Amino acid sequence: MDITHIEQEFHTRDNAAVPTLRTIGVYGFDRESFLAALAAAEVDLLLDVRQRRGVRGSEYAWANAQRLQAALDETGISYSHLKELAPTTEMRQLQYREDERRGEGKRSRTILAPGYVETYTQEVLDHLDLAPIVSWIGNSAPALLCVERDPEACHRSLVAERLGRDYGFEVEHLRPSGGAAEVMYP
Repeated sequence: MDITHIEQEFHTRDNAAVPTLRTIGVYGFDRESFLAALAAAEVDLLLDVRQRRGVRGSEYAWANAQRLQAALDETGISYSHLKELAPTTEMRQLQYREDERRGEGKRSRTILAPGYVETYTQEVLDHLDLAPIVSWIGNSAPALLCVERDPEACHRSLVAERLGRDYGFEVEHLRPSGGAAEVMYP
């Protein structure tokens, strides 16, 4: 048998087996468009990485943990809260100070503060063994959930980047603009 054919078949199979990890935020979605985005991306496991599983404001009441879990149950999507991946209150305060300095609010944030990124990386990602989470995900089609609209403004992008780098996930960020997804490669 031709070795080139074997190598080509291996690489094709290997590329097809690359797991995809999606991320999604609450802001910018309503309940229906949020669930539609998850369905369109074929997500079957939502991993909530929020510290507090509530969202202020009646516009986002559907995203509070109990309501969200009930809606996910109706659609057949499993839910798990991974509090160990949530930033601490002190980390969030660091980000809020940078938001204030930049004149941005949580709902309009465009980037994470460098100090926040460094602190979250050192205190959470560098000390947490992600292997059990990856093993638990198994063959699921997971999505990381937090509140910020844009992944660049949310710690879920840091988690996704680490999982992509260390475990080979392809990362896809789901955004509210028509439920479209932007594919980003780690």
